[in-house]
Amino acid sequence: MKSQEEVLEDWVTALLQAFEIAELDIDTAAVLALAGRAAHAVVRPAAPLTTFIAGYAAGLAAGSGQATDAVAMRSALEVANTLARQEAGGQH
Repeated sequence: MKSQEEVLEDWVTALLQAFEIAELDIDTAAVLALAGRAAHAVVRPAAPLTTFIAGYAAGLAAGSGQATDAVAMRSALEVANTLARQEAGGQH
């Protein structure tokens, strides 16, 4: 029987192949950490929305040439994590 990590890795690989972006390097731990932070700092449904919006923002930045894929994703994760931390601290 596969572990949760193996199942998740297979799923990410399948998604990347389906979207024809198999060469993209995903920091799965960072994305999952952001989802967890958003779920706890805001409300649980914020997790998928936060990761989707961060990924979309990263895609826009990379697609427009503003940053490489890696830099765009790191930046988007950083912005979203900062906002979630502020939300958790009650800062707006």
